[in-house]
Amino acid sequence: MDSVPEQYHSWYYNQLVWTHTTFLGVPCLKSVSDMWNYQEILAERKPSLVIEFGTFKGGSALFFATILKLTSPHSRVLTVDLDQHSVNEAARSNPHIEFMEASSTSPETANRIRELRLQYPGSAFVVLDSDHSKNHVFQELLQLRQLTQSGDYVVVEDGNLNGHPVFPKFGPGPYEAIEEYFAQYPDDYVSDTAREEKFGFTFAPKGFLIRH
Repeated sequence: MDSVPEQYHSWYYNQLVWTHTTFLGVPCLKSVSDMWNYQEILAERKPSLVIEFGTFKGGSALFFATILKLTSPHSRVLTVDLDQHSVNEAARSNPHIEFMEASSTSPETANRIRELRLQYPGSAFVVLDSDHSKNHVFQELLQLRQLTQSGDYVVVEDGNLNGHPVFPKFGPGPYEAIEEYFAQYPDDYVSDTAREEKFGFTFAPKGFLIRH
């Protein structure tokens, strides 16, 4: 029998609560407890750059920009997606957000991240929330090996898919990508299990990572 947190997680996911969650009126397809965790991490670590793979309507990018404005005045949000046409105007018009239409694993994306790291020195906070297939997430993590620095924070979202504990028929996804990555590069990251477990459930199991 599933634990109480797993039961709640499944209820939350299957009731599609996350599909009609908004930030300042802009759709934001995330767990609200994860979002609260993110703002605590941003307030604690004060990164100067947030990198988001997967934009959708721009609600989470707007969330990150709003928090960063308070915690790190000289900061930037880069959000990357193959299609930026559906971004809400409230997010698009925010001067602290840069929208890049590209694959998260493309050389162009890597080059832009390198440029922004020079313009916004300090630590970075990275969220992986684009294509959830195992191979794509693994390729994102491989690319980040060359782009992240010690102390950077990386969150791999949607590891809850493929039966961890939701959507068991999804197939190998972020959770399995993390497992494969750690099997090959066990010393790249420290798992922040305290963050992962703080609110009882997360859409990013095994996915709260701090770069060595």
